[in-house]
Amino acid sequence: MMRRVLVPILSFLLVGTAGASLAVEPSGPASTAPAPLSAPVYVLTGGGYGHGVGLNQYGALAQAKANRSYRDILAFYYPGTELTKAPVAKVRVLLADGRPSARLSSIVPYFVKDGSGLVTELPAGEITVKPDLRVLVDGKPTRLPGPLAFLPGRGALLQFDGKEYRGEIRLSVVAGALQVIDFLGLDAYLLGVVPGEVPKEWPAAALQAQAVAARSYALASIVKSKSFDLYSDTRSQVYYGVAAEAPTTSAAVKVTRGQILSYSGKVVTAFYYSSSGGRTASSKDVFGVDTPYLQAREDPWDALSPYHRWVPRTFTAATLGQAFRLSGPVVDVKVVPTESGRPLSVTLTKKTGATVLLRAADVRAALALRSTAFRLGLLRVGRPTPSPNPGMPVAVSGVARDVTTPLLEKLGAQGAWLPAVMLKPRPDGTFLATVRPKLTTTYRLVAEDVVGPALTITVPTEATR
Repeated sequence: MMRRVLVPILSFLLVGTAGASLAVEPSGPASTAPAPLSAPVYVLTGGGYGHGVGLNQYGALAQAKANRSYRDILAFYYPGTELTKAPVAKVRVLLADGRPSARLSSIVPYFVKDGSGLVTELPAGEITVKPDLRVLVDGKPTRLPGPLAFLPGRGALLQFDGKEYRGEIRLSVVAGALQVIDFLGLDAYLLGVVPGEVPKEWPAAALQAQAVAARSYALASIVKSKSFDLYSDTRSQVYYGVAAEAPTTSAAVKVTRGQILSYSGKVVTAFYYSSSGGRTASSKDVFGVDTPYLQAREDPWDALSPYHRWVPRTFTAATLGQAFRLSGPVVDVKVVPTESGRPLSVTLTKKTGATVLLRAADVRAALALRSTAFRLGLLRVGRPTPSPNPGMPVAVSGVARDVTTPLLEKLGAQGAWLPAVMLKPRPDGTFLATVRPKLTTTYRLVAEDVVGPALTITVPTEATR
């Protein structure tokens, strides 16, 4: 299930082609002639970790630290649901498939029940079973009718491939190979799931919320038309067996024993993930299914997450093209946003005019992002004409789109960059600022704590006038 940020997540940029001119509105006596734009600097920002639907685990941690109960946490991330009892008590978990052999062992005598119902006691130790289902009985290799169910002895657990598991280990022959299934109680299964999803050191309420979510998700994702109910990997939930169990997570499973979330009488598909980045995503936007209890919402509890805001990254037109393995620079990027603000699809335009359509998930993979809660902002600045005289206004135009707190800085006499103009871009990201340099001055456009393009405004001296 598991596997970060500016909130709310806004739409992507609409980038002009390289070398285009930007018309600006008049601003006082400054020159208003369109200025050729600098090369683009793309600013990637975002936050969160995971798909963003349902329970935010770091959000649960923050709520638990604020003394909110697991019921409060679940009500926040799955609004409109209620706690009910699980309709089943046991599950069948696929441990392995297509195996040429299976190694089983026990430190005490244990039992095997064959397909006819006959139960045979086996001595303590290790056996290897192959698809012929021969088992050493009374010292003799004996073929038993399948499927076989190995039952633990008193006070001990069975081992499969050297790892302990609760419940029965069942072997069946499927397509000439062995299928290995752990048949155990639903809550016993959760003992080996919850500690793999959240740190065992977290507060009890966070662990309890995870236990209910995992129990609900398991029952909502039962595999259909198979000889088992759940996979032991991310196709269901990762099941680690006894080795992963911890007293704190086991206590959380016990406190919430048998509890699941339901909505309108049906078990909830209780998706969960690491960090929302400050706003959860809806199931419709991510999975294409509109679910009432999985809607996008603001999530202030995520501020505790180490993935809440990513360190911004910058790209040139060339490096962005390289990141997507294109044959040339990216000169335009367009997005179709989802209703909750995250990107749905992204269209990249190359210098040749050819376009490439990507899903948000494709962008996430190409740029190695932790989630799709990202923005790709644009910084460009115009090249103004020289100032006619010292102190006269000069219009600086440009684009600062889908970035926060953009400003112009100027290079001071001592070599330090100083704030010059706080910018207020128009809805399309364009801006027009007025500066009054008294001598030749270099400015630069900055936002999101990253540096964009620079420009120098030449001011004539007495000698050059």
